[in-house]
Amino acid sequence: MSGPYVRLPALGLLPLETTTEDVRTGRADVAVLPIGSFEQHGPFLPLMTDTVIACAIAREVASAYPVHCLPPVTISCSHEHAAWPGTVSISATTLSAVVRDIAESLRRSGINNLVLINGHGGNYVLRNVVQESAGSGIRMALFPGPADWNAARDRAGVQTSPHSDMHAGEVETSILLHDHPELVRPGYQTSDFRADDRQHLLTLGMRAYTDSGVVGCPSMASSGKGKELLAGLVDSFAEYFSLLAPAEPSAGSESRPRPSVTADTRQPAENRRGTR
Repeated sequence: MSGPYVRLPALGLLPLETTTEDVRTGRADVAVLPIGSFEQHGPFLPLMTDTVIACAIAREVASAYPVHCLPPVTISCSHEHAAWPGTVSISATTLSAVVRDIAESLRRSGINNLVLINGHGGNYVLRNVVQESAGSGIRMALFPGPADWNAARDRAGVQTSPHSDMHAGEVETSILLHDHPELVRPGYQTSDFRADDRQHLLTLGMRAYTDSGVVGCPSMASSGKGKELLAGLVDSFAEYFSLLAPAEPSAGSESRPRPSVTADTRQPAENRRGTR
């Protein structure tokens, strides 16, 4: 088949082999939901980049922790990329409703803890979904947070700052070079573009700051960095898992509800994740 519709491997996007018996016997107390996007990532990365990254993180987390891995949400809030062909968005209201419905369905099936593995920095509403989950009967967390990305970037030796490496840059290209190099087209080595002054991005959209859709330095990407980025995030997930996974109470003690976990709120909204 010619053109963009070539048949590719499943990319780890779907838990294709999991059966209901696997879930029953596995008795996982924490579910992980990858949330990506369907938006432009310059001329060399696919529209599914954020979804591929979220699924890669979820897959690596599931290989290290006893969690129930869900299929991804593949379209989210990408309105700032609307000027480029192929970008598709849903409203923040729709995304929040989808996540809440999934959480409620999990609760009815006996899983009371849900980690949203967010691959797109524009999904601001997910912070509110996690915030509002307190007292709802299901605990939520949003992962990775800024501190998790920063630790992974340091471990991998990423050279571009989180602010400069906003979209289709060093981090995203590195993860795809490691996880699915067949998805990275030629040209990333010469596509660096800096646009650190993006004060009105949400008002004007990405097109006001970049013609190519790239903001970052993909030329600095490498498969080795991608491997270490994922490994660093897996290490960071330990804290989230310990907060959410039920622990056996000691004799005579009362179990206490654990708080919802969300990302650090001290950074500007645009920079809560190093990539978009």
